[in-house]
Amino acid sequence: MRLFLIRHGQTPANVLGQLDTAHPGPGLTELGARQAAVIPDVLREEPIDAIFASTLQRTQLTAKPLATDRRLEVRVADGLHEIEAGALEGLSDRASVRTYMETVFAWGAGNLDARMPGALDGHAFFARFDADIASAASDARTAAVFFHGAAIRVWTAARAQNMPPMFAGTNDLVNTGVVELTGSPQAGWTLVAWAGRQVDPILR
Repeated sequence: MRLFLIRHGQTPANVLGQLDTAHPGPGLTELGARQAAVIPDVLREEPIDAIFASTLQRTQLTAKPLATDRRLEVRVADGLHEIEAGALEGLSDRASVRTYMETVFAWGAGNLDARMPGALDGHAFFARFDADIASAASDARTAAVFFHGAAIRVWTAARAQNMPPMFAGTNDLVNTGVVELTGSPQAGWTLVAWAGRQVDPILR
């Protein structure tokens, strides 16, 4: 199947640089709404037959224009929510953000025992995340999945067979950036494009 992983539009917390992972989370800024509105045109030539979003309202709001355009429902997946910041929730200082990202990318590199301060470890993240990606893969040939930047980066780093973990760590994903993969949970995943840039089929 083809899988389009799409980061949500800009939120007030993004503007402030805050770690904001709690439910239901903020909505979109005016810019974020405009970013979401152009997604149907970005994916105009793609035969999307299912749309999924996380439990946080920012992803559902970002998915809505595409769902309206394709006359599809937004299916909320419980396991796709943001990586919980735990004791770092609401903080924006450099040390806290660095701790959060270092923990996330430790998971992407295979250290699933690393634990977010006051929250879960990588085993718990991948268990819930892999289950919902597998569900999406079983229901669609081409799916658009709207969720969160850090989660997209760490899951792709760990699961794309042609992508070294350092790629996700050194390549940011802007609001409404799109990551395209092909494959399946059984056969594995291949990264095709990252934020509009075609990816070499052999990065590892």
